[in-house]
Amino acid sequence: MPEGLAPQPNAQQPPPLYVPGNPWSRERPFTTIPAWAQRVSPSDIVAFPPFGANLFQGYFAGTYYDGLNADYVIMPGDRILIHIWGAHTYSDTLMVDQQGNIFLPEVGPVLVAGVRNGQLQGHIRGYLASTFKSNIQMYANLLTAQPVAVYVTGFVNRPGRYAGGMNDSVLYYLDRAGGIIPERGSYRSILVQRRGKTVSKTDLYSFILAGQLPGGALRDGDVIVVGPKGDSVIAGGLIPQQAAYEGIGTAFNGAALIRMAAPLPAASHVSVSGSRNSTPFHVYLPLREFGRFALAQGDRVEFLADKPGETIMVSVTGSTLGGTRYPVKRSTTLRGLLAHIPVDAELANLSGIYLKRKTVVELQKKVIADALYRLEHSVLITTSHTAEEAAIRVREAELVQNFVQRAANLEPDGVVVVTRAGQTADIILEDGDEVVIPQKSDIVQVAGEVMIPKAVVYGDKLGVKAYVAGAGGFTDRADTRNILVVHPNGEIQRVGETTKVLPGDLLLIMPRYDAKGFQIFKDLVQVLYQIAIATRVVLTI
Repeated sequence: MPEGLAPQPNAQQPPPLYVPGNPWSRERPFTTIPAWAQRVSPSDIVAFPPFGANLFQGYFAGTYYDGLNADYVIMPGDRILIHIWGAHTYSDTLMVDQQGNIFLPEVGPVLVAGVRNGQLQGHIRGYLASTFKSNIQMYANLLTAQPVAVYVTGFVNRPGRYAGGMNDSVLYYLDRAGGIIPERGSYRSILVQRRGKTVSKTDLYSFILAGQLPGGALRDGDVIVVGPKGDSVIAGGLIPQQAAYEGIGTAFNGAALIRMAAPLPAASHVSVSGSRNSTPFHVYLPLREFGRFALAQGDRVEFLADKPGETIMVSVTGSTLGGTRYPVKRSTTLRGLLAHIPVDAELANLSGIYLKRKTVVELQKKVIADALYRLEHSVLITTSHTAEEAAIRVREAELVQNFVQRAANLEPDGVVVVTRAGQTADIILEDGDEVVIPQKSDIVQVAGEVMIPKAVVYGDKLGVKAYVAGAGGFTDRADTRNILVVHPNGEIQRVGETTKVLPGDLLLIMPRYDAKGFQIFKDLVQVLYQIAIATRVVLTI
């Protein structure tokens, strides 16, 4: 396989290129772009909500659980339905008293507190059997469970006393209290206090990341205290959830954040900005080194992809029979790509192939912008010796400024000429390149300083004057000695005596200006030509 090319597994091969004598054929250079690369996009670091803020949206508070299952433990305040028949008849609904008993006539107090619901019938039947030796039947059913009243305080939105089931978790009560205050409350330091002593500590990140539910049954009178928010950092970029992540303990480093944020495979570097010793701080680290980096309160962390990918994206437009976008290896050349682009030999103009390149567009923009600045600067600093000359200069400045505004809105085409005399240069492609395969044409376009810019049918024996005549002839401002011809391959030439106009060419008739009328004549003409070459548009003042 040629260097720089990679196969595309399980991919449908493109139709063969059926241009006779095509010199470019070789193995397929295409490969696939990873899914993460398609999702990669830059991140705007802002004040994101805390990691875990979506927990408290009412879904825990709306699932009150009364505890009426086999494992529920009977406690004072619960109500039990009792039916006894046979040697003794009795029916009533009894409440478990504060000592944990219910009272049965002829039996006495029956201790039921601490008994599991599934064992309730057998437990009461044992008491009856000690009094009635035979012919006794009974039925017992737990009707309701006594709700547990738990206090929720600290950094929650609605501190207060809330009722719930004995088996309801800390999440239920936090949700009932409106959730944790995002700016102030901790998601990692939530205490359960009983009679002034801490009996458990909950870290909600364990539930979010590992599904570990806060353990321990709550009792009546327990207090849930949400502590103050610990050191936190804002993390964004190539992570699944951009949020404010809270550290725990004294060692909050990059490794801890990586475990919580789970960067995407594309992430290779990390940008950290914040403050150290009351001065601005910024560091840029490879991901492997970030694990040992100590984070501080208020840091802003962005996970970035800062390594070249294995593939680039190239588009193909014009007279083709296949797709328009091709992922290829970075070392793929133009000929290597063209070997796999299906075209119609009767319609495609293979001698007119050219490239449009983003880097060339930016360079052309800069060149034009610099030229326009010099032109405008020249006309504005020109001195005048008489009042009449001053008036002329003012009018000239107005015209030039209007021209500069119009020229600044033109978009360069970024054309790279790669084909000359039927030979295509084998240059290495860049990401974002657009390969243009023009269609064969039988017309010549005429634009610029002509009466009616239009397309004229090509004639083998026609010259420049004949095509201009077909467009209505020159205007009064046409510079008949300065005509540009743009060939289908993007090459631009000034028309001379031996210039031959070819099918698909574009003739640009440049404007003529009197050197005496414009003090900035040379600068003006230079800018006009630069714009015409970069944009294929003829502007006039």
